[in-house]
Amino acid sequence: MDTDIAAAGPAASPGASGHRRAGRRAGAWGAGLLMTGVSMVVACRTAGNDGVTPVPQLLAFLPWLLVPTGVALLLTVLTRWWLGLLWGLTLLGMLAWFLQPYGRTGDPIGLAVAELRVLTSNVEFGQGTNALVAAVRREKPDLVFVQECEYTCDARLKRELGAAYPHRRAVEGGGSEGSVILSRRPLRATAGVKGTMGMPGAVAEVDGNEIRLQLAHPVPPVPGQVGRWRTELYALRDAVAGDDRTPTVVAGDFNASQDHAAFRRVIDTGLSDAARLAGSGRTPSWPARTTPTFGVQIDHVLVSEDFSVRDARFLDLARTDHRALLVDLTLHRAG
Repeated sequence: MDTDIAAAGPAASPGASGHRRAGRRAGAWGAGLLMTGVSMVVACRTAGNDGVTPVPQLLAFLPWLLVPTGVALLLTVLTRWWLGLLWGLTLLGMLAWFLQPYGRTGDPIGLAVAELRVLTSNVEFGQGTNALVAAVRREKPDLVFVQECEYTCDARLKRELGAAYPHRRAVEGGGSEGSVILSRRPLRATAGVKGTMGMPGAVAEVDGNEIRLQLAHPVPPVPGQVGRWRTELYALRDAVAGDDRTPTVVAGDFNASQDHAAFRRVIDTGLSDAARLAGSGRTPSWPARTTPTFGVQIDHVLVSEDFSVRDARFLDLARTDHRALLVDLTLHRAG
């Protein structure tokens, strides 16, 4: 009996060794596939190019790519694939670098001449209108930017908030096409930005100062619409870049994060993300039902260098897939 077992032992050893080698190969292949996908996205982020589907969609969730990168690193250690470990560590370092906030950090120098509270909210086809009305009454913003405000939403805002916000600029439309800017302060109409969904513009008079307002709502970068999404973000950029002397606020659902090159082109005109300046950069705003556990910030208030930001808060509103963003601004004048 002992002789039979001893004879069988050496014969079984090569098989076990083969299974281990196969397992290591499978683990290395898995790590390689994960890192190849992440590398494709990181390469586009490095090159300042949003690429083609699925890169623009994955760029929105760039911070979450730390998860597959971490899994791949673990697999490289378990399989002793040292070159793969170096690859993974490089990706990890690049992701950490890109997680840093984008844009200016300092406050403007000059006399504070006006204070302004701004609220932006995507009410998801008007479904979140009731919650928005309650939030506006509670928070009392000076300006309200509303996206996906279809006909019934528009009528409700006129009825419920018209007395407190007598000035408005709107693009009427059904579904996601309607948008409106509500203001306590007088507004002068501007051309706005042409797009698939409404993007009205205005100039507000605040304590004797003119402030240019632009609502942002380009189409989302879903497959088949990436080109249009990029074109509409560039149209926003061009509209903002046309005047660098008037204090400017651009607010809305940009359907883009700071990891999208097209969005950074808008910021590069001299704007800054108010949430980032208030220390709340990368706070997820969509999809609201899974934030902050899982989500991305695509709702922004961008301000020109004339503004400092006192506070920025994300508000949870019922029956909409976006969180609202409320920011308190101070307008400064040099000298």
